[in-house]
Amino acid sequence: MTKHDYILVDVFTDRQFGGNPLAVFPDGNGIDTAAMQTIAAELNLSETVFVVDPDDAAHACRLRIFTPKREMPIAGHPTVGTGWVLQRLGRIPGDGQVVFEEGVGPIPVTLRNVDGSINVEMEQPVPTFGQVYADRGLIAAMLSVPDDAIRADVPVQVVSAGVPFLYVPLTGLAAMRQVQLRLDLFAEFWAGETPVDIFVLTMETEDPAATVHSRMFAPTMNIPEDPATGAASGPLGAYLVKHGLVTPADAPTMIGEQGYEMGRPSRIGIHVTSDGETISRVSISGTAVPVGGGWIELKV
Repeated sequence: MTKHDYILVDVFTDRQFGGNPLAVFPDGNGIDTAAMQTIAAELNLSETVFVVDPDDAAHACRLRIFTPKREMPIAGHPTVGTGWVLQRLGRIPGDGQVVFEEGVGPIPVTLRNVDGSINVEMEQPVPTFGQVYADRGLIAAMLSVPDDAIRADVPVQVVSAGVPFLYVPLTGLAAMRQVQLRLDLFAEFWAGETPVDIFVLTMETEDPAATVHSRMFAPTMNIPEDPATGAASGPLGAYLVKHGLVTPADAPTMIGEQGYEMGRPSRIGIHVTSDGETISRVSISGTAVPVGGGWIELKV
């Protein structure tokens, strides 16, 4: 048997049992891909990270990121959480920039010590904007909300920074609390297309300091609902700026809140640089707290 340690942290929160839980295997070398996927399914968290040697020696490490169902080319809370764990272990500095390798390529990560707390910022690829969907009746039924709960002044649209999500703008918190994803209509909506997971948002927030309130449902990842979705938050910021919900002046300092309906409040820094026409840079940021850990034994 081989023994492989992991560390459990909560990400995008400053307190235990908030945010999004994450398992980080600081030494994933020697674990094959099939075993990584099996371990992720066994732990059954939204994501599990295996830190392995980088392909480029100039980079800090390579991250293999798995949901219970599949490997991800990029993900936010695993990147932020792994950065926090590795600095705590002394493997990367608590101030400065390193580069992680992920499926989409090199990802710059900046760590800052802010009043004794490590904040981790992850630069993401500039998002691409995809198809707009006009059938608000089917979308509303899929979400179990009235048709008029979906805003008509901004589009329902796919946006991606490596992982596509369908962004659905709702009118307010009352509508957000009603959302229950119907898997039968999810399948009907995507019939004949590759399915994309659902990200719903509203500009009404629980915390007056927040910019946007959101929920994410990921049947394709075997995640009923995610309490904090970093890979969707960068594209969310780009969506808000592109469609005039946030001004370019306010775009560098947005705050996303998520997980409230699950009892796991999360706070995600969202940073977008735009001249009003072109979005040139997108990043997300947050911190983490330790929760525990353990080990997995694998038969050789």
